[in-house]
Amino acid sequence: MESSSSSSYSSASTQSPDRFAESKALAAHYLKDNIDGVQAIAEHSDQTTQQFVTKQAESIAEFIDELVQRVKPGLDKAELENELKATIAAQLKRRSPAGRCSEKTEADMFNSAVRFLKWLCPGSDSTFSKTNEKHVYPCFAELINFVAELVVRPLKDQKPASLDEQPKRLVRSYILNNAKSDKAEDKHYINMALKCDTLNYITGDNAEYDEDSYLISEACLKANDEWSDERPNYPCIFAVVEVQPNSSDAKMQDGFSQLVEHSKDVYRNQHNRHFIWGLVSGGSEVKACVFGPNFLLASQFMDVTSTAGRLELIRFLVNWSFCEPSKLGYDPTIRYNYKHECFAIDMVNSNGQMLTQTTYYLREVVVIAERVFGRHTRCFVVGEQPPSLDENSDNSGDILIKDAWPEVSGSAEDDMRDESRLLKRVSDGLAGRSEFNGLYPKYISGGRMQIQNAHGDSVDDTTRTILGDTVWAQLGDLPLRAHMRIAMSGVGEPLESVQSIYELVVVIYDVMRCHMGILKHCQILHRDISEANILVRRDDTGVHGMLIDFDHSIDITDEGYAVRTEGAGTRPFMSINNLEDNSTKRTALDDWESIIYILCWLGTFGWNRATQPSGSVSKMAIASWNDYDEMMNANSKRRDMDSSRIFTEITKGFNPNIPHISAFKKFVNGLRAVLINNHDDPDMRGAIFDKNIISEESDIDELLGDEYMARPDPFVERAAHWESISTSLLARLETYAMVCKKRL
Repeated sequence: MESSSSSSYSSASTQSPDRFAESKALAAHYLKDNIDGVQAIAEHSDQTTQQFVTKQAESIAEFIDELVQRVKPGLDKAELENELKATIAAQLKRRSPAGRCSEKTEADMFNSAVRFLKWLCPGSDSTFSKTNEKHVYPCFAELINFVAELVVRPLKDQKPASLDEQPKRLVRSYILNNAKSDKAEDKHYINMALKCDTLNYITGDNAEYDEDSYLISEACLKANDEWSDERPNYPCIFAVVEVQPNSSDAKMQDGFSQLVEHSKDVYRNQHNRHFIWGLVSGGSEVKACVFGPNFLLASQFMDVTSTAGRLELIRFLVNWSFCEPSKLGYDPTIRYNYKHECFAIDMVNSNGQMLTQTTYYLREVVVIAERVFGRHTRCFVVGEQPPSLDENSDNSGDILIKDAWPEVSGSAEDDMRDESRLLKRVSDGLAGRSEFNGLYPKYISGGRMQIQNAHGDSVDDTTRTILGDTVWAQLGDLPLRAHMRIAMSGVGEPLESVQSIYELVVVIYDVMRCHMGILKHCQILHRDISEANILVRRDDTGVHGMLIDFDHSIDITDEGYAVRTEGAGTRPFMSINNLEDNSTKRTALDDWESIIYILCWLGTFGWNRATQPSGSVSKMAIASWNDYDEMMNANSKRRDMDSSRIFTEITKGFNPNIPHISAFKKFVNGLRAVLINNHDDPDMRGAIFDKNIISEESDIDELLGDEYMARPDPFVERAAHWESISTSLLARLETYAMVCKKRL
C-alpha cells in the first residue's frame, strides 16, 4: 500500500530535535520488560493447529540440539565437518523435500550451521566473540534462515493433515550494510531485518487468493524488486533485529530504543500494520519485543546457548510461519484486490457485524501513522467502486475513512467516547447550517472493528485481544484501546500541503470557526487540536480548513464528562490543564491554547520540507514542549506562556527563511496576548501561580513573595470566562484571516 506523494513528508509534530533521543525517552518511560507470554501472542488461535506447530518447532529444536552436541572439545576441524554433514544428511532424509519453496542443498545447510553454531556453542571458535555485534549478526541471521528452511521440510511422519497445518509464509532474515561495517553502529539505520515471504511468492505461483499474499507481499510488490542490502524497503519489513554486545540493562535499553526508532518508519510505510515485532540480542540472550498503540513489551531472556532457551526461540520463530496474519500485526480487514489492483478496506455497521457490501477501495493515503505510541490515526481517501485501470479515467475518491486506536470504556453500546456516535451528532447538529459546509466531515458509517478468529467467530479488535489474557493481566491499569474505523464524506489534504503563511492562517481560521460552531450548536468540545487533525480542502472559492478526529471529544452538557481529567491531545500541543491532569473544567480555551502551540511549532519546525529549518533546533526552548514527562512539559509551557517577554523568546526561534515570518510572529504573539494577558482582572493574567516553577527569566519583579504564592491559578480564573475570551480570539483570528485571503 503506497502513500500519496503528499504524505511523504514526516508531519511537523514528529519533527523532534533529535529523533533517536525521543525514541530513547519513549522506551525508557513506557517499555515493560520481562513480561511472561509475549511469544505466545504469535501462537495460532486454533488449539489443534497450534499443537501441530509446536511439534514442528520441537523437531527443529531437536535437530539443532543434535548439531550442538556434535561440537565437542578436542574435535579437529575435519572431524567436526564430517560429523555435522552426516547429521544434516541423516536429518534431511527423515524430512519431506522442500520442493519449489527452496533451492538450498545439504551443502548450503551445512554452511549455515557452521555459522550459527559459533554463536550457540561458546568457545567453539577462538576468533568468534559473542560480544562483537559484527560477529553475531550473521550467526543470528543464519539461525533464523535455517529454521525457515526446516519449516518447509517437516518430518515425514508429521506431514500436515489439513491446510491449516501448512505454513503460510517463511520468515527470513537479511543482513544490511550497517551491520557489515567496521564503523561504529549508526542508530538511525537498520542492521538486520526480517521479511515474510509467502509461499506463493517463493514458488512463483500466481494464485488468485492466498492468506498472506494479499495482506503482506502485495503491499510491497514494487519494493520486493528493489530489496537489497544497500537499501531495505520499509514496506516489506516484518520485524527488526538489534544486537547488543552484552545483556546489561543499559545495552538492552539501547536495543529497545533502536527498535522504537525503526518502528516509526515501519508504521509510516505499512498502513495495514497494527503492531510490530522485534528481537533484541545481548550476547547470547535474546528478547522478543512487541510494540503496539499503547504498549511496548519485552519478553524474558531466551538463552540460545541452553536447550530450553533455544527451544523457546525456535518455537517463537516457527509460530510466525503458521499463525494468522493478525498475529503478525497485520490488519486482515485491509487486503489487496488482485483484479482491480488496489486495496480494499472493510467497514462495520453500528452493531459490530462485518458487512462485505460496505467494502471501499483505496485511492490515496492522506494521513499516515508514524508514531510508535498513540492512536495510530490513518486517513484514506476511498471510493465505493474499484478504480478503473484506464489511465485516462478519473479515479478520485469522495469518501474519507479514518482508522485509529483510541482509548475506550465499556462495550461499544455504552462507550460515551465513541467517536462515531459523536461525529453523527455533529453531522446532525450542523445539518442545514451552510456556513460550516466543508469544514467538518459528515458521518456515513462506522464504529469498533471486529476480526474473525480461527473458529469464524467475530471478536472486538482491541489491545486486549492482541495481547491475550496472560499478558494483559501483567499490565496493571493499562487503558483498553479499540480499533475504530469511520467512513465520512469530505476529503482533504494534510496540513503540510499549505503553500504559504497566508494559506495557513486561513485554514486555521476555518478550523476554529468550525470548532466554535460545533461547540455552540452540538455542545461538543473537540479537545485534540493538533496539526494531524487539521486538513486542507481546495475548491473554486479558494483554500479552506477542515477539522477532523473527534475521539477525544466530550459532551459539555454531561457534567461528568465536561470535567473529565484524563490527558487528551498530542503531546507538543496539549493544553497545560490536560498535561497536568488537573481538575480545572475543560473549555474551548484549552483548544485555543493548543492552536497557539501548533502555530509556534509550525513556525519553528515548518510544515513541509520547503519550510523546515536548515540548522539544528535541539537547544530551542520549544523542544521542551515535546517532553514525555507531562509535568515538566506543563511547567515549561507555563513558563513560556507567562509573559509576553518570555513568549517572544519562543517566536524568535521561528524559521527566518519562511516568507512573511515576521508578520506571522506578530500574529501568534497577538493571539497569545488575547488568551493570556488582555484581561481587566489581574488574577486572569499570566500562566504561573506556583512559585516553585518560576524560572529566572520570569517577571519576578511584578510578583512579590507571599502575595504571588496566594494568587489563584489563572487558567482556572479564565475558564469561568471562556465564552467571552473565545469570542475575542475568534474575532482576532478572523481579522488576520480576512487580510490573508486578500493576499492569496
